[in-house]
Amino acid sequence: MESQTGGSHDLTPISERRAWLLVWLLFAATALSFLDRQVLSVLSPTITADFHMSNTAYSRVVFAFVLAYTLTFTLGGRLMDTLGTGSGLLLAVAVWSAASGLHALAAGALSLGAARFLLGIGEGACFPAVTKGAVEWMPPAKRALAIGIANGGSAFGAVLAPPVTAFMAAQFGWRSAFLCCALAGGLWLLAWWSACKDLPRIAAASAPVSIPSLLLRPHVRRLLAARFFFDPVFYFYMFWIPQYLSRERGMSLGDIGALSWIPFFALGVSNIAAGRWSDWLVTRGWQPRRVRITLMLVAALFTPASGLAVFAGSPALAISLMSLLMLAHGVWIANYITLVGDTVDRREIATAVGLTGTCGGIAGMLSNLVVGPVVDHYSFTPAFLFSAVLYPLAWIILATGKGRGAAAVQGDTQ
Repeated sequence: MESQTGGSHDLTPISERRAWLLVWLLFAATALSFLDRQVLSVLSPTITADFHMSNTAYSRVVFAFVLAYTLTFTLGGRLMDTLGTGSGLLLAVAVWSAASGLHALAAGALSLGAARFLLGIGEGACFPAVTKGAVEWMPPAKRALAIGIANGGSAFGAVLAPPVTAFMAAQFGWRSAFLCCALAGGLWLLAWWSACKDLPRIAAASAPVSIPSLLLRPHVRRLLAARFFFDPVFYFYMFWIPQYLSRERGMSLGDIGALSWIPFFALGVSNIAAGRWSDWLVTRGWQPRRVRITLMLVAALFTPASGLAVFAGSPALAISLMSLLMLAHGVWIANYITLVGDTVDRREIATAVGLTGTCGGIAGMLSNLVVGPVVDHYSFTPAFLFSAVLYPLAWIILATGKGRGAAAVQGDTQ
């Protein structure tokens, strides 16, 4: 058996061909998760007008999702470490697909927020699950690429969301877009069940993963602190860009559908490419941590482009600058998630990723509650300027400090 992190545990015993099939199904799962959550973002100008909602009210609907997502990220991660990726992800996708369908029944901000809350409960377990699967099915030399592919599906889901949502809304009304997502989730569930029904499992750890023990480790606390800083930028892009393009750039729903997918396409390409590049450097003899930190520095240096987008002279230039930010985020997040996998034991991976997601979600909740009133009273400019400095600050947190833990030290010697 091949080592996961420095020889501390084994890979799940399946063929490489089947492992890659499962990784691509993980890609489809994260694509679905972002397709489902981005539908509301794309339709926000239409739905807020239909329900007579202010940006402050819309921010509270977004808050409902982020609250549930934040709570479930850690709980879902722990559940994945208990149930395994196969059964755990089957449950998670079933919950969020049902929640997507319930959006079509919303009659106002309250019911929309309730459906959003249930969506967050289901989706909170997604990224801990896919990271766990990619790590336990792949050897270290192919791990970053597998994680990049599995997580990169999220960007391609966000790419599909604007044009598909705009088309469905124009042809059949905005509620049909949510029903389409629910149907797609049902099809994925059938494919996943077929692929995983006889998947071997490594026995769970003899005792549940101790969250307090993770929090006591300095290297884990730095991972949490870094995510607290950079996640608000991605939450802002995920939930507010269509509103920005509508309100301050005067774009119609059709225009938003035609153009707002471009930043997320850049994210998807860079996510997968960064994973491949990271793996290549490891095979060339670079220490894994050095690879991750170096590529994240390169990414952080490009993220101030976000602050320039609001001053762009045309919507096309603004979208280009936002695309540069998302390109950098793809490099950043592929290496950040792999760094988590390098740092902790395999049996702790989903829980550790969940903790980082919860930490980022708390920051996302706070930032989203602030963005709505700021936009209502001022403009989007403060949010864009604030987003320009957060990745460099997060990198400083990760790159400084001492004591990376045994798993990380062992991982550096692979």
